[in-house]
Amino acid sequence: MSEPADPWESERKVAVGAAEEAGDLLRDRCGAAVTVREKGTAGDVVTDLDLASEKIVLRRLQQHFPGDRIFSEEAGILPGNGARTWLVDPLDGSNNVAIGLSVYVVGVALCLGERPVVGVVHEPTSRATWYAVAGQGAHGPDGPLPGPGAALPARGPLVAWTQGYGVDRADPRAAALRGMLEQRCRRMLQLWAPLVGWSLLARGLIDGFVGYRAEGVDLPAGALLAAESGVELRTLAGEPFHPGFSGPGSGRSFVAARGGTLDWLLGEVAATGR
Repeated sequence: MSEPADPWESERKVAVGAAEEAGDLLRDRCGAAVTVREKGTAGDVVTDLDLASEKIVLRRLQQHFPGDRIFSEEAGILPGNGARTWLVDPLDGSNNVAIGLSVYVVGVALCLGERPVVGVVHEPTSRATWYAVAGQGAHGPDGPLPGPGAALPARGPLVAWTQGYGVDRADPRAAALRGMLEQRCRRMLQLWAPLVGWSLLARGLIDGFVGYRAEGVDLPAGALLAAESGVELRTLAGEPFHPGFSGPGSGRSFVAARGGTLDWLLGEVAATGR
């Protein structure tokens, strides 16, 4: 039996091409990043590389899909006609790049309404690209992505953590969640680049991901990549999680894992709220 056709083939190819072209620029210039300005009051920054990468991705998307709306990390919302919205994080990991760490990616997603249908994550340093299409699975350079194991690791799970930039450092719920992960998991990763965490989860290199009021622009691409690799997405209360990009950040808190690890994490998360 032949494989089902990819209904989003054109969009996927354009997104992959845009992310990889931007990645070429980032890889070539990463060692010479210049901080343009601080963004907000929580320590985020914008570099000249964010802006240069964004310019490449936006040009590609506007050339091929001129009627679509775009929500980009630095440029904001570029209006369009209809329900299609492209989400662009031209340099996820700006703080890492600004201090010389090569932990960063380019993220592009297409959403119908709030539902992601295409997600692309490109890592310039390795030249690897991972992508997912709704209902078609998640793939990388070596084929389908396996996702994490379903069994809870005997030594405890390796879990990534992210929180939105608008979350106060003294936020009691965030502090309780971080503290629980630090104490109860084998290791908690804070990568300053959520899409890196999602790609690690989809590849089965970590066991879970917990987010608190996550940023909207990069969430759908990463969540789709993970979901199409077999990861289950839940709210902190254990309900199905739908990774939208608009509305308040309070609606973008999640637990992502599989099987026994998911059940364990949800139990631990619930205990922090008691």
